[in-house]
Amino acid sequence: MTVVLALIIIAVLILVHEAGHFVAARRIGIPVYEFSLGFGSKLFSTKKDGVEYSLRLIPLGGYVRMAGEEPGDADNPNGFNHRTPLEKMIVSFAGPFMNFVLAILIFIYTFAVIGIAQPVDDAILGEVIKDKPAYEAGLQSGDRILEVDRQKVSSWQDFVGIIQDEPAGQPVLLTVQREGKNLALSVTPTVNESNGKSMLGVYSQIEYERQGIITSIKMGFIQTYQMTVLLLQGLGMLISGGASTSDLAGPVGIASMVGEAARGGIVYLLSFSAFLSINLGILNLLPIPALDGSRFVFAIVEAIRRKPMDPEREGFIHWLGFLFLMGLIVLATYNDILRLIKG
Repeated sequence: MTVVLALIIIAVLILVHEAGHFVAARRIGIPVYEFSLGFGSKLFSTKKDGVEYSLRLIPLGGYVRMAGEEPGDADNPNGFNHRTPLEKMIVSFAGPFMNFVLAILIFIYTFAVIGIAQPVDDAILGEVIKDKPAYEAGLQSGDRILEVDRQKVSSWQDFVGIIQDEPAGQPVLLTVQREGKNLALSVTPTVNESNGKSMLGVYSQIEYERQGIITSIKMGFIQTYQMTVLLLQGLGMLISGGASTSDLAGPVGIASMVGEAARGGIVYLLSFSAFLSINLGILNLLPIPALDGSRFVFAIVEAIRRKPMDPEREGFIHWLGFLFLMGLIVLATYNDILRLIKG
């Protein structure tokens, strides 16, 4: 189920990305031969208004096949290769731009329709973290804490304060209310390494507070901007050596992270989808051959030189870039497998 969910999310991100290229090309007047979701063998296709819409076997990409991009089609006067540098920039930038737009829309929807998570101060357990003391003692989400070692508990803050004052490694008797019945459970706190205090491994319940549409729009832009900055900082660390290529995640890692996000609930899943969309937008804007960023750079060079680059040379550069990207995917998938083996 996790793999299917990951594939659906990736497909939506690619669909939005390629739709950006498609709409920009059509508006400019560049004929489009095919709009494909996926690579490899064709699974399904239909033709409408001269455009073939296809679904292909490998769902890890997509493309918009435009006039003027293929051998034998270089003389098409309306083709991509005969467009002005500005028009080429617009078509190239439209795909990544739509990924940022999608992220903004996801955040706006999350804030306006679902809301912002706010902790509830009642002493009721929300998430019980697997393999932590509370989980091993049999505590469950929804349990109301009544007493800790016969000390009355009236709020979540009371509960946290009492537990943090208890010595780690010493059993604590909890009186909890579950489905109208009182239960006595013994649990042994462990040390929270972040602050050195005792903990059980539980979170409070949360409720979601919806935001007004104006506030949601504003927060959607802010959240997208902040996430973009964080991703660019991470990319900078990777380039400068502050981060390792072993940190790269491929399709297997993404599927695993989608599963983790899904277990956290719809808000986490939507936020992670927005994160992936921004990631896809940034990645495609990098000046790596075969990506949109390189086409953007080639258009700038063409504007400066006042003549386009030789098509064969540009095609060869894109081919080298494609090989480089395939190598990165293989490396990232290798990292994913190592992480799975190591747990």
